[in-house]
Amino acid sequence: MEEIKTVDYTDDYPKWKDEYKTTHKILIPDMLPWHFAIIEELLKQEGYDVEILKNDSRTVIDEGLKHVHNDTCYPCLCVVGQYIDALKSGKYDLDHTAVLITQSGGGCRASNYIPLIRKALKAEFPKVPVISLNFSGLEKDSSFKLGLKLMLKLIYAVFYGDTIMWCYNQTKPYEEDEGASDFVRDRVVKQITESFKTKGYKKFKKINRIIISAFDAVKRNQEEKVRVGIVGEIYVKYAYLGNNQLEKFLLSEDCEPVVPALMDFILYCIVNNINDGYFYGKKGMFWQANKILYRILHKKQKKVISYLQKYSSFEPIHDFEHLRKCADKVINQGVKMGEGWLIAAEMAALAETGVGNIVCAQPFGCLPNHIAGKGVVRTLKTEYQDENIVAVDYDPSATKVNQENRIKLMLATARENLKK
Repeated sequence: MEEIKTVDYTDDYPKWKDEYKTTHKILIPDMLPWHFAIIEELLKQEGYDVEILKNDSRTVIDEGLKHVHNDTCYPCLCVVGQYIDALKSGKYDLDHTAVLITQSGGGCRASNYIPLIRKALKAEFPKVPVISLNFSGLEKDSSFKLGLKLMLKLIYAVFYGDTIMWCYNQTKPYEEDEGASDFVRDRVVKQITESFKTKGYKKFKKINRIIISAFDAVKRNQEEKVRVGIVGEIYVKYAYLGNNQLEKFLLSEDCEPVVPALMDFILYCIVNNINDGYFYGKKGMFWQANKILYRILHKKQKKVISYLQKYSSFEPIHDFEHLRKCADKVINQGVKMGEGWLIAAEMAALAETGVGNIVCAQPFGCLPNHIAGKGVVRTLKTEYQDENIVAVDYDPSATKVNQENRIKLMLATARENLKK
């Protein structure tokens, strides 16, 4: 019988080394435009030469199609396309450039982006290392090292990014002076990044009040507008490249976009680890650490809610414990592949706060999001009879016009409901 030969892929790629911090530029795909503006400056202050990629032309998608199978995952295709397009631009020293991607460690295909990106880069840029930023012990030999100090700063950056995004979206559609909201956003981002140069970023109440008060001071009209929630897979929910500028499109349609906080996704990942302890008896040190971390972060989130209620006229962000209760009405919290039960929880919470119009954004072929997104719509409409949901697939073959037309049909119903 012929011996089966195995191929070792573990060492056949350039690895990131700590000493590259002073010699390499790190390219990061722009998944979270609100939060990455802060995180980019934060990493620069830590001595890293980073750049958030903004290239979003059709060339990016075409490059992704050349290197990633169309059935794999649309977000991966977008990310790879951004990397390849940027590296081909001639702007970077290819001997001193690396790319970075986050990994959640969950069960969906996103946890396998690293080998896909490595394979794509090997075809044209074999010297460029791929760095993994994760908290799951993945890719240990080429991971981005996060000390406790930097991790703490990143957590604060997420909270402040959420507050900015939440206040901006409740201000921009109603501003009387065009561009006032954008001016405030740029100003508070600069103030926050300056605070990270000292320990000022830890003044949680003060900085949140600065953000909230700055947006609350913008002159707004009292016109009632259609409010549209955006839920779904994390990349296409937030990334302008992934969702074809969905937030800007809704603003152009005279709507108020309502985008759930990024901290909700982080708490969702932590709660899944805690639930595993109850479901499968995994109650070791890791389980205990997750319980402590959840209590700390949830307490911070409740403070943000109290600041929004006390110091502004803005509707507060959703309490994550309320999101969990909303999920329990629709789906079990054991459904945790991809964004799992969080999608149903966000749609239910939006309906309960008067946002019955929802775009469920999902990559074509993303089974977890089709099951936990489309799959729960009927149950949600039974529970919340006025809920107006449209599921929109995002992939290379779907045209922007087709996607926007589907959303416009949903908005037509929303405007009729608003008149009633």
